[in-house]
Amino acid sequence: MDLEGLQAKLGYRFRCESLLRLALTHPSAAPAHGDASLQYQRLEFLGDAVLQWALTEALFRRFPTLSEGALTQARARLVNRRALAEVGRTLDLGACLELSRGEDLSGGRGRPSILADTFEALLAAVFLDGGLEAACALVLRLMAGRIETLAVRQAIDNPKGALQERLQAESPRTPTYRVERVSGPDHDREFECAVCLGGVELGRGTGKSKKEAEARAAQAALDRLAGSEGVTP
Repeated sequence: MDLEGLQAKLGYRFRCESLLRLALTHPSAAPAHGDASLQYQRLEFLGDAVLQWALTEALFRRFPTLSEGALTQARARLVNRRALAEVGRTLDLGACLELSRGEDLSGGRGRPSILADTFEALLAAVFLDGGLEAACALVLRLMAGRIETLAVRQAIDNPKGALQERLQAESPRTPTYRVERVSGPDHDREFECAVCLGGVELGRGTGKSKKEAEARAAQAALDRLAGSEGVTP
């Protein structure tokens, strides 16, 4: 466990190194009696809240014209397991983890869920060691590039593409669109379209063309998914 090297990558030096060690201790490596204070899950719980706060403030300041829904979507893309695991890989957290032999042999050091959980625990450790300002500064150092390259504009300009990307991260299925209703005279038609995944409707929208209605249905689906736990179908 190269704690010196990890702290150099973080750009943060711990006053209490035991907090850092705790953040790197997987439940499988904790004593058999299961004391929750001897592994990182409690820190992970706290770190999730710290991360949400840091990114909420950062996105709010960085994108002053975005709606609540678009900001929520942007944050959701930054805090999903895959995104956090990527941050964990850049820090080489897998090499620093304290795991049981069985977890190690089964590939635990590279498992996305473990890397994501460890990153959140690490943020909590920084928060407890150096305060909220230090933890938020760490989030910005590690995720500034991801914030800048967020395809937030895609969610506004190409909601169908944004929805496709959002769903691909969680489901092998692809969304389908169907026209539910067409009304009005030929020169002033109004279309109503629904977007579905696995037979489950995710959103509806209306427009003066089928393309516009589909785009609005996709945006409605994005707004809905941003406030939910994930994709069920």
